[in-house]
Amino acid sequence: MTMDSAPARHTGQGGTGPSVGSTGTGITAVRRSVTAIHPPRGPKAEQARPAVRPQRSRRRDGVLPLLSADALAVAVTTAALPGLQLPAPAAVPVAAALAALHAQAGLYRPRLAPSALLELPALAGRAAVVWCAAAAVVAAAAPGQALGWSVLLGAVCLQVVLACAGRGLVNQFRRRVRVRRPASTLVVGPGAGASAVAAALHGRPEYGLCPVGLADPVANHAGADGESGALPVLATHEDIRRAVIQNAVRHAVFTRPPEADERTASLVRLFHDHGCRLWLADPAGTAKVTGMRVAQPADQLWGYAVQPLLPRPARPLERYAKRAIDSLLASLALIAAAPVMGACALAVRVADGRGVIFRQERVGLYGRPFTLLKFRTLSADAHESATRWTVAGDRRMSPIGSFLRKSSLDELPQLWNVVRGDMSLVGPRPERPFFVAKFSSVHPGYEARHRMPVGITGLAQINGLRGDTSIEDRARFDNHYIDTWSLWQDLWILARTAASFFRFRLGGS
Repeated sequence: MTMDSAPARHTGQGGTGPSVGSTGTGITAVRRSVTAIHPPRGPKAEQARPAVRPQRSRRRDGVLPLLSADALAVAVTTAALPGLQLPAPAAVPVAAALAALHAQAGLYRPRLAPSALLELPALAGRAAVVWCAAAAVVAAAAPGQALGWSVLLGAVCLQVVLACAGRGLVNQFRRRVRVRRPASTLVVGPGAGASAVAAALHGRPEYGLCPVGLADPVANHAGADGESGALPVLATHEDIRRAVIQNAVRHAVFTRPPEADERTASLVRLFHDHGCRLWLADPAGTAKVTGMRVAQPADQLWGYAVQPLLPRPARPLERYAKRAIDSLLASLALIAAAPVMGACALAVRVADGRGVIFRQERVGLYGRPFTLLKFRTLSADAHESATRWTVAGDRRMSPIGSFLRKSSLDELPQLWNVVRGDMSLVGPRPERPFFVAKFSSVHPGYEARHRMPVGITGLAQINGLRGDTSIEDRARFDNHYIDTWSLWQDLWILARTAASFFRFRLGGS
């Protein structure tokens, strides 16, 4: 059996300090009716978490209406502008290019206070780029039909006006829907900041978020259970989960970064598993105090800077590209490594007997368990394999098992985990549930590693953090990788991993 490396020594201090501030009374003056959270129904054993994420409810503010408005603006511009002389099918590539530029600029991201006029500069700049590119293509393909400057300027202006008007209508319709049917919301954070955000949501129904409670996972440890004004304060993970289910909570507004506290970070997975949209508000105004610039176009919640929280990297096209690259490279690697894997399987069978493949439960994306595959290098019972930290130096390991571990050849079957979608080629290394629970309670930020699909290799591994090394250092490297993730970084890590493997094969360090 192979046990994945993970440090036995845990450097740094675990846990977090006491909660800053106390539960405030910032919403006591609010007189609107408040949706009450159903009280706990007595202690019950928590049911096992489903391995499959529940089906998400349909979003009222998805990207399709905005995409339709932009595409319609392109179609009308192409058909209505005199002198443009473009065939109707030409509107398709123009609309696709414009949608790609808008997505890159974040013009399709969810917003609490969208404004088409604030987006006007971004819309104008990208419309100019797309129509100039279209004019260049027309001039190269059919010089006799080249677009004049006046026609090009008219196309850009008409495109911007129509897109701005269409987006304004979409935003107005959404505001009316939000007022009529507000979504249940939990405000997550300590003290007066959370109360102030909840009060702003109560007083401004156009945001469409109706707070039904304050979730403060630190309150249980700071002795602050109870109510804050008209809203109950939920302190335990089980009470928060029950409130999400019983009140059909669809939004969670964090008043500080979730990774600031490991108990708060664990709520990200809970909310995401139940289809909630996550937001980060800034009641303390730290971005203004430190001079940090807010991403454009800016979003706000009654003067508080706010941005959507996306547990996975916020670039969907690159995420899909990452998954496609993983599937392609893992499939090719399985085919290329088939002779080596066959030799390894035969060696394990001859040296250690039956049971060539070792299966072990690991924790993957958003804390979901999956079965990890390895070549068996040591025979051990189920309890020992799940709770023993490392088997390095175990005398029961055969020379074949020791060689497979040192060369990392025992991990080749994990390529099948990548093909299946359980893992990625690059990402934080998966750990066993026993140690995930242990490290999450000791090392701040460890739980946040599960924002990204786990991987065969990662930034921590190429920096030597394998085997009996610091868990705190690993978590820091893994979170840095997630925060700065890009496809190029993945390719760089794969190249570094391959280089280290060949150095070992050639006898180097």
